[in-house]
Amino acid sequence: MMSPPLAGLTVLDFSRVLAGPYCTMQLADLGARVIKIEQPGRGDDTRAWGPPFVGGESAYFLSVNRNKESLALDLKQPRARRVLEVLIGRADVLVENFRPGTMGRLGLAWEQGRALNPRLVYCSISGFGQTGPRRLEAGYDAMMQAEGGLMSLTGAADGPPFRLGVAIGDIATGLFAAQGILAALYARERSGTGQRVDVAMLDSVAALLTYQASSALTADVTPSRMGNRHPSIAPYDTFSAADGEFVLSVGNDDQFGRLAGVLRRPDLAADARFAANRDRVRHHDALRAVLQPLLAQWPRRELLDALTRAGVPAAAVRTVAEALADPQLAARGMIVPLEHATAGSIRVLGTPVKLSATPASVRTPPPTLGQHTAEILRRDVGLSEEEIVEFVAPGDGSRTRR
Repeated sequence: MMSPPLAGLTVLDFSRVLAGPYCTMQLADLGARVIKIEQPGRGDDTRAWGPPFVGGESAYFLSVNRNKESLALDLKQPRARRVLEVLIGRADVLVENFRPGTMGRLGLAWEQGRALNPRLVYCSISGFGQTGPRRLEAGYDAMMQAEGGLMSLTGAADGPPFRLGVAIGDIATGLFAAQGILAALYARERSGTGQRVDVAMLDSVAALLTYQASSALTADVTPSRMGNRHPSIAPYDTFSAADGEFVLSVGNDDQFGRLAGVLRRPDLAADARFAANRDRVRHHDALRAVLQPLLAQWPRRELLDALTRAGVPAAAVRTVAEALADPQLAARGMIVPLEHATAGSIRVLGTPVKLSATPASVRTPPPTLGQHTAEILRRDVGLSEEEIVEFVAPGDGSRTRR
């Protein structure tokens, strides 16, 4: 096996909570060295988010901070600024998700980073971006799902809007940020210089609207909540079997014909209301009224097996625990055991990106706060043992375990 694709790259991670740490975790999984800069005595906000906690560690924090080193620095201290200047001068990537202007007040803005290191790729993640009339506003995932239109699409047709069960705004922003960083690194190979990557949560959520946005932009249609059904495909919805819920995802007329065959109702495929997808969408309520009683007669496992054999896409609605116990995920390396310094034996999700020659990997557990401070000061900054002791002396705000 060759080295991981990002081996040899160093990322300074000033981000906290989810969007930024999710971005840098992807870079770390792909082989980059990620140094997480944290406030002494407090650290990333999510270290305190819980329950649940495992051995004093937040399960939330553990979910997005593997493969990283923790450097505890008080960014307002002059000593910390000198350390960071050395690290920035040697880094390939810097990621921050403070409100616009914060890094500038710390003397660490994009312009200052570029002066220290012209090859630096500087990624800023924020709620509304670095430009525009709302750029100074704070942004959290629920806000962005609301203002970005996602909540208006989520929930029952006759019920209130709902936030998605995971922080999809943060996660999508982290994905787009990693994509932007990789593109900037690739461009640097040709230009020799870095650039700024500006990723906003509102932009990212808007980008997720895809075909719903297209309906609004091109056909002057305002999409609305439909529960679990699809606005353009039918039957594509949640149904109830005799002993549990499942999803039907019938994507074309041929699949619908096979569904009718499994249900021993071939006449449904010949019914003018249901023969073609556009007709099934138009007569969705009538179609559901016919299908639900037929489907409810089957035990769920038996029905899903029959549909799978017939080539009809369908799946059980599972709990998180049931989903994570699927042997398929284990076979794909998506559940990884680790030994954490204080939490003991833990399991984390693996990486979904599978590369044949330069695979990503989960190598080290999420760090404890300041776990690598002395090592980084010694190896990367070149401080002597005496200087390290002075640096972390009581009262300077930079205590760490050695």
